[in-house]
Amino acid sequence: MRPGGVWRFIMHGPDGVDYKNKSVFVEVVKPERIVLQHLSGPRFQVTATFTEQAGKTRLTFYMLFETAGECATVKVYAVEANEQNFDRLEAQLATMA
Repeated sequence: MRPGGVWRFIMHGPDGVDYKNKSVFVEVVKPERIVLQHLSGPRFQVTATFTEQAGKTRLTFYMLFETAGECATVKVYAVEANEQNFDRLEAQLATMA
């Protein structure tokens, strides 16, 4: 991960469709913040911040869309999908502790 670095991945939807994704890292400030631009539709910016809280790490995750309409469209599935991703991240981190 570095500013200007590209992240390409494919999300496999529950409908059996593969969704190609491309993002570019805008800012990487270790260990505080990661900012990326999601370039494949829908377009949005993600800001993830990491803060120490009682000996643990608190993750704050923001998605900023170009329009309120795009946000509303994505919100229908993204909230639950993000929760699933964070659950998997938590499980993975537990195996590393």
